[in-house]
Amino acid sequence: MGRVALVTGGGRGIGRAIATALGREAVAVAVAARTREQIDATVSAIRAAGGAALAVELDVTEAAGVDKAVAQTVAELGPIDVVVNNAGIAESAPLSRTTPEMWDRHLRVNVTGPYLVARATLPGMLERGWGRVINVASMAGLAGAPYVAAYTASKHALVGLTRALAAEVAGRGVTVNAICPGFAATDIVWSGARNIAARTGRGFEDAVAAMARLNPGGRLIEPEEVADAVLALIGDAQRNGETVVLDGTAPTWRNA
Repeated sequence: MGRVALVTGGGRGIGRAIATALGREAVAVAVAARTREQIDATVSAIRAAGGAALAVELDVTEAAGVDKAVAQTVAELGPIDVVVNNAGIAESAPLSRTTPEMWDRHLRVNVTGPYLVARATLPGMLERGWGRVINVASMAGLAGAPYVAAYTASKHALVGLTRALAAEVAGRGVTVNAICPGFAATDIVWSGARNIAARTGRGFEDAVAAMARLNPGGRLIEPEEVADAVLALIGDAQRNGETVVLDGTAPTWRNA
């Protein structure tokens, strides 16, 4: 492709799958996350496969840090053509135990982070007349679910941000879309399954299977499926303001 991408939350799970897939497509990738060891491992994997990559330490909730990460990427790899806002958190609790701190934490990471990254990168894309912003949201951004009020609200907000930005850039060579996976084979699910097992006494594997059954396809989403959706969106200039729903059946597209 010959493009430059910035992938947040790129050190593990879905983010790592996206970054390595981009590297295989000759995209130079800035792999951004808070944990240095994880982003270094992702960068090493991309380089070992013949790709170009840069490790960028980043807390997406800090505006100055986002601006610094973008400047570093541009200086070392070139202007940013593709942004994948993948960094996110997910915690569960009934509303009565959803503290203001938990609520704020979800909004800062899952919504403010993508806003800050988009604000720092969209102007350059619009100036050059080409760009892709892809927000990794969730099926929880399209429907309600119990015990995840903060997470669900933040992902609904991310889908709303996607809609607003897509309308703002329409017809100018830039697209903004969202990917909404169901429960995926990542650390978030493993952590959730451990919590379920601890609270209920059921086995870890049973808890994972129960979460998988909540996806319409009855299985967990693989990180590589999200990466494939990212590649599809990069190559598609017509889709703007849409969501790609990954629920364990065939991917479906909806107007965001």
